[in-house]
Amino acid sequence: MNQTSRQHQEDARACRPGGHKRTAIDHHYARYPLRRGLVGNMAYLFGMAYTHLGIYLHADGLDNIPKQTPYVIAANHETYVDGMWIGSYLPRNHFRLMSCIAAKDLEDRHGLLGKLIVRVGRAITIDRFGNPVRGLIIARKKVEEGNILLVHPEGTRSVDGQLGEFKDGAAYIALKSQVPLLPVFIDGGYEVFNRHMKAPQPFDAAHGRKREVILTFGKPLDPADYKNPKQMTQALSDWMHAQYAKKRIPRPELTSAKNQ
Repeated sequence: MNQTSRQHQEDARACRPGGHKRTAIDHHYARYPLRRGLVGNMAYLFGMAYTHLGIYLHADGLDNIPKQTPYVIAANHETYVDGMWIGSYLPRNHFRLMSCIAAKDLEDRHGLLGKLIVRVGRAITIDRFGNPVRGLIIARKKVEEGNILLVHPEGTRSVDGQLGEFKDGAAYIALKSQVPLLPVFIDGGYEVFNRHMKAPQPFDAAHGRKREVILTFGKPLDPADYKNPKQMTQALSDWMHAQYAKKRIPRPELTSAKNQ
C-alpha cells in the first residue's frame, strides 16, 4: 500500500462516526505532559533564585532517589511550589523528565502564576470537580513512556497545615506501571506560602530570620510488596504521619494564617 492510499484510509476513519471524537482524544493525549519550554525553564530559574535568597531550603535522604527512571513521587501538599522545590533536588536528567498531576483549574483560574506553575511542572491536568479518570489514565501511560510523575495524594493544598486524607491515585499509577513510589515530606512550606497567603512570606519577623524548609526523601515503596493501591497508600500515609509527628519546623497558631 502506498503512502497516498494509507493517508486516504486514515482520513476516512477520522470521518466515520466517532472519528472526530477519536481525533480530539488523541490530540488531548499528545498535549501532555505540557512542554516546559523557554518560559517554564526561565520561571523555574527565577523561582529557585528567589527561593534561595528568601529561605533556607535543604533536603535529607537524597540517596533514596531512584537511580533509574521512571518512578512516581508522592508528596504532601503545602504550597504552590512544592514541585519546584522537589525537582531542584533531582538529578538534572531526571528533572527534564519530571511531570506532575495538576488540577485543570490551576491553569484556567489562577492567573499568570497558575499558567507558569503548570509549565514548570510539565503538568498533566485532571478535572478534580468532574471525572478525573481520563487524567489518571493519561498520567499512567505517560509514566510507562518514561516520564517521572509527581502526585500530591491529598489532592489539594493543606487547609490548616496538617496532613489531609491520602487518595489512591499515586499508588494506582505506581502499581499499574510497576515503578517505585518515592515518598517526600515537605516541612515548613506552609509557613512560607500557604493557601491563605496572597504572596510568599519567607521572612520570620517574630524571630528576625529567614524561614526554613526541609524536604525529606524516604525509601521508595516497591510495587511488588503490595497487593493493591489501598495497601500502598496506607504505607505511604503511615510514613507521612510518622514524618509529621517528628517535624522540625515549629508550627505557629494556624488561625492567624487563616485570617490573613
